[in-house]
Amino acid sequence: MGVKNLWDILETCKKTLPLHHLQNKRVCVDLSCWIVQLQNVNRSHCPLKDKLYLKSLFHRLRALLALNCSLIFVTDGSIPGIKLSTYRRRLNTGNEAMPIVHAKHTSQNVSSLKRNMGSEFSCMIKEAKLLGIALGIQCLDGIEEAEAQCALLNAESLCDGCFTSDSDAFLFGARTVYRDICLGEGGYVTCYEMDDIERELGFGRDSLITLAILLGSDYTQGIRGVGPEYACQLVRAAGDSSVLQRLASEGLSFAKKPKNSKKKGKISEGENKENYVDNKRDFNGNESDFPMENQFSQVINAYMKPKCHSADSDAVNRALALYQVNNNQLHQICAQYFDWPPEKTDEYILPKIAERNLRRFANLRVTSSKLDLHMPINEMPVKCPISRIIKQRKIQGRDYFEVSWEDMDEVEASVVPADLVQSACPEKIMEFRELKAQKQMPSRKPRQKQKQDTKELDRKLQQLVDEIEKESTTSNAIGETKIDAPTSRQKTVDIEEIDGKLQELIIDTEKESSSSGSTNPRGGMLQQQRMMHFGTSIGGCSAAAEVIDLISPLPPRRCPVSKPQECVEVIELSDTENDATPQHARKMVREQVSTAYGDYLYKKSDNCASKISVICFD
Repeated sequence: MGVKNLWDILETCKKTLPLHHLQNKRVCVDLSCWIVQLQNVNRSHCPLKDKLYLKSLFHRLRALLALNCSLIFVTDGSIPGIKLSTYRRRLNTGNEAMPIVHAKHTSQNVSSLKRNMGSEFSCMIKEAKLLGIALGIQCLDGIEEAEAQCALLNAESLCDGCFTSDSDAFLFGARTVYRDICLGEGGYVTCYEMDDIERELGFGRDSLITLAILLGSDYTQGIRGVGPEYACQLVRAAGDSSVLQRLASEGLSFAKKPKNSKKKGKISEGENKENYVDNKRDFNGNESDFPMENQFSQVINAYMKPKCHSADSDAVNRALALYQVNNNQLHQICAQYFDWPPEKTDEYILPKIAERNLRRFANLRVTSSKLDLHMPINEMPVKCPISRIIKQRKIQGRDYFEVSWEDMDEVEASVVPADLVQSACPEKIMEFRELKAQKQMPSRKPRQKQKQDTKELDRKLQQLVDEIEKESTTSNAIGETKIDAPTSRQKTVDIEEIDGKLQELIIDTEKESSSSGSTNPRGGMLQQQRMMHFGTSIGGCSAAAEVIDLISPLPPRRCPVSKPQECVEVIELSDTENDATPQHARKMVREQVSTAYGDYLYKKSDNCASKISVICFD
């Protein structure tokens, strides 16, 4: 419990910090407080035998393990003698109802009581300790109060903070206390710093002990009629440096309220009772023959000099050592309490262990950089845990990398924050981006080659068109309708060669488009123009064009003598035969060609110099 109403007094000093604030820290845990929290949360969801509190503890531990947060479990020892009345009141029992608890007596009073280790709560503590040991977390069994042992380790700078819900940890000397923790995305911890308490409230350790005496705590019931506001006023008025001395010298009269009544004469009987202090009773309400100074001294000494393991003791040194996760023991515990197969346990814990190793590697690189030791990643004394980066991901607005791990065959891949990878191994990020750029480069090379092939075909096609036009003009001038056989055969050879290249280019283009999934914005128009036919009548000869499908294999060449050509739809380029001059025909053909997209092949027919066929491709 701690000090009554102390968390409310310290509310203005509470800080809510993100969960990654605990990364690379060492924290002591009051294990009893954690078990009570988890038991209260899960009590309404399932019976105790389902071990849901232990499963929740497992997930809490593995989340902190991934942050490279080193934990030390601290458990309660014997019950201090000054706390006996409070302890019995909580159990709602008397002396005769506690036969298993053994007392150690001094000449004056009971000094301490051993706890009942066979109780249900003690068994829960044992299970939590076994789980922690399997995860590499050592446990320090306190001599008396666990929060006092945690405070001592924090005060000696052996840990960065304490996890406890008992507010009297500050009275034992703690500097940083974490009260609550929440996991998951957006996880956080509630933190209280003694520096903030001293700066904002003006309360030091002595002031907090005085508040405990006035308000009540585990060691005293407090003073009746003194509330939080009035207690704070008294402490501030006395000052932190002299408040304990004044309390010891003046006794309980220090806490008497001033008389605000303006009436003359005797004060009322109620006021006398309110401000009256029975010096024959101690803070716990029991009759006492000891002077009041002894009662103050007992409470002050209980907070100022608690019974704990010293900072240089063997027990503390063993707890501060680093231990590895015992997979075999963890498999047995998870199988016994959760009915998990080893594969499921590994699925939960191994990615967290890999992330912890990556954070340790990042700390090593940061430390070496501070010492001006800029070592390449392959020259580090510790091998980089990351094998390679698989891909980049974004989870709830944050950047992550999916990575594969070195020497961890059980884990295929897991996701880690991008900033962690950047601090640990930026070389892996550069390597990932270079490989990604190389994979995108081959898709661009065929396009450049295609442009070069297209330009070459354009040049050859234009050359053929110019030769055909030249021969057509010469034939009309001298009245001839035939061309020399060698020239015609040479043109046919050139046309077939270009036709074959055109087909290869079309097939390559379509394969590239299908593999990349890209579409030509003018694909619909080009698909319709692929089978266009142009006809013309030049010099009294009607011309017709065959349909040539460039995707299908080349059809066998037809002989115009043995097989008559089929009639196809033609587009007349002139209204009458008299208007079809060679210049007009060439102009109309060029206009038709200019409306299409791509390259065109002009092929001279065998029986008429002015008959042409147009082949279109995209």
